[in-house]
Amino acid sequence: MAETIEQAAPTTLPLGPYPRIVMKDFDVPNIDQIEVYRAHGGYESLTKALANSKPEEVMEEVKQSGLRGRGGAGFPTGQKWSFLPPLGAKPRYLCVNADESEPGTFKDRMIMEVSPHLLVEGTIISSYATSVHHAFIYIRGELPFAARQVERAVNEAYDAGLLGKNIQGSGFDLDITVHQGAGAYICGEESALLESLEGKRGYPRLKPPFPAVVGLYGGPTVINNVETMATVPGVLRVGAQTYAAYGTEKSKGTRIYCLSGHVNHPGNYELPLGTPLRTLIEDFGGGVRLGRKVKAITPGGSSAPFLSADQLDTPLDYEAVAAAGSMLGSGGVIVLDDQTCIVGAALRMTEFYRDESCGKCTPCREGTFWLVQLLERLEEGHGKESDIPLLLDICDNMVGGKCFCPLGDAATASIVSSIKLFRDEYIHHVRTGGCLVGPKARS
Repeated sequence: MAETIEQAAPTTLPLGPYPRIVMKDFDVPNIDQIEVYRAHGGYESLTKALANSKPEEVMEEVKQSGLRGRGGAGFPTGQKWSFLPPLGAKPRYLCVNADESEPGTFKDRMIMEVSPHLLVEGTIISSYATSVHHAFIYIRGELPFAARQVERAVNEAYDAGLLGKNIQGSGFDLDITVHQGAGAYICGEESALLESLEGKRGYPRLKPPFPAVVGLYGGPTVINNVETMATVPGVLRVGAQTYAAYGTEKSKGTRIYCLSGHVNHPGNYELPLGTPLRTLIEDFGGGVRLGRKVKAITPGGSSAPFLSADQLDTPLDYEAVAAAGSMLGSGGVIVLDDQTCIVGAALRMTEFYRDESCGKCTPCREGTFWLVQLLERLEEGHGKESDIPLLLDICDNMVGGKCFCPLGDAATASIVSSIKLFRDEYIHHVRTGGCLVGPKARS
C-alpha cells in the first residue's frame, strides 16, 4: 500500500498533436528499467554526444536550442554553463536540484519516479558539456520512492558502463552521487542546497560570489533543475533547430505544466511554451469542477502572484506571464474557483512560508510571522481596515532584496496580488466579520 501512495503523482499525458520532448515515452510500461529505456532510444543522445561532439559543441547545441532553466528563474541553460571559469586546480561540480517543494509543483517527482534514466542521461550529457567529473543529485527528503528510483537508475548505469571510468571508450569519467535532503523548503534555493550537501545547515549564502565561481566545496559549480536535465537528451535527439521551433521567439521549446486546484483533470501536461492558460485549463484540465467559474490562478506555484479570470488568454511563456503581472516560475498552475475565499487562500499560502522560513534574516523571519497573524485576524472576523495597508507595508519591507534570499518575495506574492485584484474581499472581512463566498460567507 505504501508503494501505491508514493507513486500517486499525476502523470497525465498531453492530448492531441502536441510535441513531447520530455514525456515522449512516459506511457511506455516499465520505462524506468534500463533495458526498456534503451529499447526506446534511451542513452542514444549520450552515445551521439560522446562519439561525435566535443564538450563545447554540446554546450553550443544547448545554447542554440534556447532551452531555459525549468526551475523557476528561466535563465538560458547553455549560457549558465558558459559562466564557469576556465579549468583550473579546483574540480568542477554539477548539482541537480531535485528538492522540489514549491506548492503546486510535482513534475520533477514524476520524472524521477516514471523515467529516472532520462534524468541520469541528461545529467551525464550536461556533465560532459561542462567538463564535470562528479555530479550530485539532491532529492527532497519527502520523496523516498523517487530517490530509490534514481539510485537504482544510477546503479544500472554504472553496471552498463554508462558511468564511471572511460564511459563508452570516450575517455570521459563521471561519478554521480544521489543525496537525500531532510525536507527543508529553503534547500531548494541553490546556495542553501550547496550548504546542505556539504553537511551544514541549509542556510542561503551571500552572493556574490555565485556558485559558478565558488560553489560546492569552493569549486565552480553548475546547478540545474530536474526538468532542465531531463530535456537535454531530447534537445540532442531532435536537434537544436527543431526544439527551438516550438514555443515562442524568446521562450523556446516545451515545458511541463503542473495543473492542480479546482479542475476536473489535474496532472502534468507537456505543451509548447506560449500555450494559452485557457487552453491548459479547459482543453486539458477539463475545465473547473462542479461547473463553477475561474476566480484566480497562480501560474508558477504558490510564490507567483495571482492572475484573475479575465487574464485566462495569457500565453504561458516567461515574457507574457511577466507582462501580465506574475511569473511562470516552476510551472505550477493552481486554479481557484469562484467559491474560494481569497483571504483564506492567501493565509494558507503564507502559513507555508512562515513555517519554511529558515530564520536567518529578520525581515523574513519576523515578516512571515506578522503576515500570518494579520491574515488570521481578518479571516477570523476580528480585522480592522488598517490591517490592509499594514499587510502591504510589511510586504514592502520583505521584497526587492531586503531579505537574504527570494523566500521573502515568494511569501508576499499572494498577499500583494490578492489585495490588488480582490481588495473588496478584504474589506468585506473587516465590515462583516466573514467571507464574501464559500462556507463562511456572511452578508
